Amino acid sequence: MPDTPILDQVKFPADMRNFDIAQLKQLADDVRTETIDAVSVTGGHLGAGLGVVELTVALHHVFETPRDILIWDVGHQCYPHKILTGRRDRIRT
Repeated sequence: MPDTPILDQVKFPADMRNFDIAQLKQLADDVRTETIDAVSVTGGHLGAGLGVVELTVALHHVFETPRDILIWDVGHQCYPHKILTGRRDRIRT
């Protein structure tokens, strides 16, 4: 697994709600790194997930998921969402 120090602090979206802008930017970088690494192992759609990394981090920072519901356009946009919502350990399966 790649070195992702800020992402390693996040199991669920509530863990990132108090992050400052610099931490959120680093979190987005970490999620991008994790997504690339996971797709390189399992295969799958890379571009759609990478295209929504910052959006996903911002939505989870502002809204109270899972109480607030997010709907994605296509399933492969969900990779960053899954990483931030307690399913990071299963993203490579």
